[in-house]
Amino acid sequence: MILSSMEAMNLIETFIHKLQQEFSIKDLGNLHYFLGLEVTQSPQGLFLSQVKYARDILIRAELHDSKPIATPMIVSHHLIFDGPLFHSPTIYRSLVGSLQYLTITRPDITHAVNSVSQFMHAPRDSHFQAVKRILRYVKGTLHFSLNISSSNHLNISAFSDADCPETSRSTLGYAIFMGYNLIS
Repeated sequence: MILSSMEAMNLIETFIHKLQQEFSIKDLGNLHYFLGLEVTQSPQGLFLSQVKYARDILIRAELHDSKPIATPMIVSHHLIFDGPLFHSPTIYRSLVGSLQYLTITRPDITHAVNSVSQFMHAPRDSHFQAVKRILRYVKGTLHFSLNISSSNHLNISAFSDADCPETSRSTLGYAIFMGYNLIS
C-alpha cells in the first residue's frame, strides 16, 4: 500500500494524538540531534551523520591532529593472534566500541571495525595499530553521512558474496537495502 504525503501526515497526526491520550508526551518538533546522531532533513530525505561523535573519539584517542589516510584497512593485511599484548585492553575496547557505534552512519568502516572487534579479549599492539588506522581514515572522512532518501520504492533487496564453494554462504559480507537505502 502506497500512501500519499497527505495521507501519511494524517496517519502520523492520528498516531501522535493516540499517544497523547495514553501518555504524557511533548512534541519537540523535528529531530536534529539524538544519541550522537546528527539529523538534517531535506525534501530528498534525511542525512544522518556523527561528525561531533567522531571528533570526540579522535580527541579521546589523541589522534585529532593526525594525518588522514585514504583507506580504513589494508586489504592484504590480515590480523592475527600474534605479537606483544597491547598495554591497555580497556582503552582498546573503549575505542573499538565507539567505532562500532559510529558504523550506524558509516557503513564504509564496518568491515574494518568488525576485524578489530574479533580481538577484544586479548588485543595486541598490531591490533591497536589497525584501530589507529581506522581512526585516521575517519579523520579524513569526518563529513561522510548516510543518506536516507524518501521514496515510494520500499522493496527490500539483499546482496551477499557467496564465497564458500561448499555451502555457497557468505563469510565476508552482505548488504540489505530498503528501497534505495542501505539499512544493514
